[in-house]
This record gives sequence, structure tokens and C-alpha cells, in this order.
Amino acid sequence: MEGRTKNKPAGAPPAEGGRPTLKTIAFMTGLGITTVSRALKDAPDIGAETKERVRLVAKQIGYQPNRAGVRLRTGKTNVISLVLTLEEEIMGITSPMVIGITDILAGTPYHLVVTPYSSAKDPLGPIRYILDTGAADGVIISRMEPNDPRVTLLTERQLPFATHGRTEMGIVHPYHDFDNERFAYEAVRKLVERGRRRLVLLEPPPHLSFHQHMRTGFERGLKDFSAEAVSFHQVNIDHSLKTIRDAFEALMRSDEAPDGIVSGSGSGAIALIAGLEAAGKKVGVDADMVSKVPSDFLRWLRPEVITMYEDIRLAGRELAKAVIGHIEGRPPETLQSLSQPEFQATAATAPG
Repeated sequence: MEGRTKNKPAGAPPAEGGRPTLKTIAFMTGLGITTVSRALKDAPDIGAETKERVRLVAKQIGYQPNRAGVRLRTGKTNVISLVLTLEEEIMGITSPMVIGITDILAGTPYHLVVTPYSSAKDPLGPIRYILDTGAADGVIISRMEPNDPRVTLLTERQLPFATHGRTEMGIVHPYHDFDNERFAYEAVRKLVERGRRRLVLLEPPPHLSFHQHMRTGFERGLKDFSAEAVSFHQVNIDHSLKTIRDAFEALMRSDEAPDGIVSGSGSGAIALIAGLEAAGKKVGVDADMVSKVPSDFLRWLRPEVITMYEDIRLAGRELAKAVIGHIEGRPPETLQSLSQPEFQATAATAPG
């Protein structure tokens, strides 16, 4: 009689085509609405068999709690907002990161909302909107700057957050990052091992933190392995693929043409290859290339390119865990992680 003595079951089916509600579950299970609500909240006075029956029906009909109601009752939205730029979509980062985050959120009350914006506009705009409207319980941001005003604002307003990348501003905060310094250093090592000595770097924009990390690793590698840099500062990975292609074609046609290439992005590497070939040269013959990649695509397309894998799905999982930990009040210094580049064997080095 559990649920029937305390409150009446819903006596009529919900309107056809409407969103599933607690009343829908109550009607389908024969239980009272209060009992259904408490079962979904795992209340201790509701039996395990009843909880399982309610959860099964809720899953079958696609029931989701009404966020407005949840917010009124608890002051929480159960929303994590992922703020991404349009550049990250072009670089192929958005989808694997979203998958990684949802891997973790699947076992929690939280839902993911992606908030896109253009880097040409005020990067504080999406953050101010989230803060002013109370649209999320936590935020994940990326494309970090050494002194990032978003970190200052989120810290001052005490909204939990995690960053894809690090800062240098004296604020301890949750983050996940890729070791771009090690990537660039190991890329130089591999090119020198192939006899290359005049190396070029397609780098991140200079205002971002990982520009300095990648540049530091590249320059340290040049020094340790006795190579020299060929200047290529007029473009970076944020420029259009056509702009990168045209600039690199001009460089490869010049007397300063490099024989080794380090690319800070997989999409940028495609533009570099196009520019090199437009200049009548060939990857693996006239110049070798090492590129950071978020997937196997470049390796399938051009197996002669040496690739180092950045696991963006892993980054999404780590960022989700970090922001949830911040919401739960864990110390931010315990919510920081750094992943390493994974060298992928080329056709020439793969075991036969």
C-alpha cells in the first residue's frame, strides 16, 4: 500500500504529446505523486522495489526534472555551462570535449549547456550573463590567458569553475591542461633525429597561456638538440586555413625554407601541407612534420606526418570532475591535472 495511503495516485493520464512529469509516472505506476517524487530523490522511507519501479518508468518515458522547479526548491540549476569559442569548433575540439564531459555528468544530477561565443567579442560577456541570470551552478572555460579576467570575475563572484588551461595570476583554481611545452620539446627532438635542423613552429596566438608553454618547449628543444628556428610569426593557429596555407607557401618558396615543421594544431597542419605542396615540395622528403592532433584523421590522411595525440575527451572528463569537485567545496589545488602528449607511430615506424 506504499504511496496509496499517504497520497492519492494520479487519476487520469497526462495530456498526449506533453512533457513527461511526476504526474505521468504516478499514473503509470499507480503511486501517489509525493511517493514518486520521494522515490526519485532516494528518500529512505521509500522501499527499494518502489524506487526501482519508479526509476525504470522515468527512464522509459524520458522524464527530466523541471529545472525551474528544482531551482525554486534548492537554489540550484543542476546545469554546468561549457563556454567555447567558434575557433575551438573549427579545430575539432568541441565534440570530443562535450562527449567527455557528458561521460561524467551522466552519473550526476547535472546537465550540460554549451555556450558558444566569438573571440572577437567580449570574452566576459558569456560569464556575466551566467552570473547575472544564475544560469548555471558551475562553468568550464577555455583558451586561458596568463592573466585572465574571467578567472578574476568568477572567483570574486564565487561561482565554481574549471579551466581548460592554466593561468599565471596567483589565483589557485581547478584546471586541466595539456603539456604543450613537452609536446614542442619532443617534436624538436623527433625532427632532429630525422636529420632536420632548420625548424618552424605554427604556434598559438601570443595572448594565450599555451603560446608561452609551446614556445618555451620549442626554444628549449632548439638549444638542447642544436637546431635553429625559422621565423614564422605572421600567422598562428587562429588564422584561417587559407591564410596559413598562403603564408607557408611563400615561406617554402623562399631562401629561408625550413626542413622541419612543428604544428600546434591538426587543422593547421593540413594548411601547412597544402602550402608546402603548392611550393612544389613534399612532406617526408623536403621537410618532415610533427603535429599535435585531437584525432586520428591527419595520420590516416598523411601517415608520413609524425603526430602527437591530445586526448580532448579525457580533458572533458577531467574538467567535469574538477568543476563538480569545486561545486562540492573541495580545495581547488586538489582539482588540477596535466595530460601528456601521446606519440603515434607513423607508417614508417609502426611495427610490421
